[in-house]
Amino acid sequence: MPKPSIIAIDGPAGTGKSTISERLAEKYGYLFVDTGAFYRAITYVVLKGNVPYEDVDAVTAVLSTLNLRIEHDGVSSYRIIANGEDVTDHLRSKSVESHVSPISKMTVVREALLPLQRKVAAQGNVILAGRDIGTVVLPEADLKLYIDASLSERARRRHLQMMDAGKEADLDTVVNDMQRRDKIDTERSLAPLTRAEDAIYILTDNKTIDDVMQEIIQIIEHWTAT
Repeated sequence: MPKPSIIAIDGPAGTGKSTISERLAEKYGYLFVDTGAFYRAITYVVLKGNVPYEDVDAVTAVLSTLNLRIEHDGVSSYRIIANGEDVTDHLRSKSVESHVSPISKMTVVREALLPLQRKVAAQGNVILAGRDIGTVVLPEADLKLYIDASLSERARRRHLQMMDAGKEADLDTVVNDMQRRDKIDTERSLAPLTRAEDAIYILTDNKTIDDVMQEIIQIIEHWTAT
C-alpha cells in the first residue's frame, strides 16, 4: 500500500505537532499546513482593521470581503496571503496570539475556513495539523494522529520557545494562558478539540522530537505494509 496521502494531526497547543509535522513533510516531500495559520491570518486582518474582535457581525463583515489563499514556497513550506498581503511573518505576533482564541471559536469563522482547508487537502500528499482536522475538517483522512503532552510539559516548552525567541515570558503566565486556550478549544460548541476515535494517540512527555519522529515513521511504515 502507498504512503497515506492525507495525514491529519491534532492536539493541544505546545505538544510539538507543528515541528513534527514540518519534519514529516520534509522527509516525505509533502506539503505541511498548520491550519491555525488561517485563524491567525483572519485575526491579523481583524486587528489591523481595528475591527471589534468579539463582535460576530463585525468579523462576519470582514469575512465577506476576505480573500485568503495559500501559496507554496518550496516542497513543504507555504505563505499565507490575505487580501493580497503576505501576512505569514505577522502570524506569531503577540497581539495575534492574544486574540486568536475568541476569533477562532466563532462559528462563522470556522465555517468560512472549512472549504479552504479541504481544498488544500484535496491536492494530496499533505499533512494538516490543528485541533479538529481528524474529527471535522478531514474525517476521512488516510492517517490520523493525536499528539498530546501534559499541561506542565507544554507550558515548559512554550516558555523555552518564547525565551529563545527573545520574548519576555513568565512561566506562570504561560501556564495560565495555555489553560485558558485549552478551555476555549475543548468547550466550544462547534468543532471542539477532541481525539478522533480512529486517531493514534501519541504522548510526548519525556520524549525528544527525534523520539516522536521515529515513533510516527514506524506507524507510517506499518500503515504502508498492511
